[in-house]
Amino acid sequence: MLRARAIPCLLLRNAGLVKTVRFGDAKYVGDPINAVKIFNEMEVDELVVFDIDASKRGAEPNYDLLADIASECFMPVCYGGGVNSVEQALRIVQLGIEKISVNTAAFLKPGLVAALSDVLGAQSVVVGVDVKRDWLGRYRVYDASSGKLTDRAPEAYAAELADAGAGEIFLNSVDQDGTQEGYDLKLIDKVARAVSVPVIACGGAGRTEDFVSAVDAGASAVAAGSLFVFQGRHRAVLISYPPYKELERLLGTR
Repeated sequence: MLRARAIPCLLLRNAGLVKTVRFGDAKYVGDPINAVKIFNEMEVDELVVFDIDASKRGAEPNYDLLADIASECFMPVCYGGGVNSVEQALRIVQLGIEKISVNTAAFLKPGLVAALSDVLGAQSVVVGVDVKRDWLGRYRVYDASSGKLTDRAPEAYAAELADAGAGEIFLNSVDQDGTQEGYDLKLIDKVARAVSVPVIACGGAGRTEDFVSAVDAGASAVAAGSLFVFQGRHRAVLISYPPYKELERLLGTR
């Protein structure tokens, strides 16, 4: 059985890399191409790149930057941000990006996931589900482009996406994002039980042992940002990734 993947999640803003805390307070952490080169040397499992402003601004993906990333990257890459049509997705795939992630567009265009799956194949379609607790403590799908909570329960929404043709669910906890306090294991369990496709858990990883907890809760893969770009309690920028043997030890038999 293949071990769970450990995936660096890189956030783009104005063609630079940033890291957020609870989807705000974005801190600049460097040049994306330089980061890709470093992750190449560390032989990471996969890379996820999200442009966090594209959908908010109604902007097209930065195809030139994506072409540069694809040409430098030696591992599979998933890209999300500003993708709202099959035509855009095809253009990105033709640049050498293996997977397309949609989030806001999936919510606004119910037929988009099925259309992408028909054209690209489900294995190339990842749908992002951002989740935040409401004032009653209930999990609700969060629309990052508007900054508002919806009335949708994440497990029901994820199940709809999987039925529509999503090959993977990228599950991100807004409340845990950037805190390095651990994944929301209850949320992972809820969503993983509701779908038959892999769930990528993101938001809150502070140490590699958190990966084990997320996988035990039902995640098929784990993603992290701060853990891979910050070092120490002062959060100095230093790109890192666990050695292969450590990941095998932690995740190889799960």
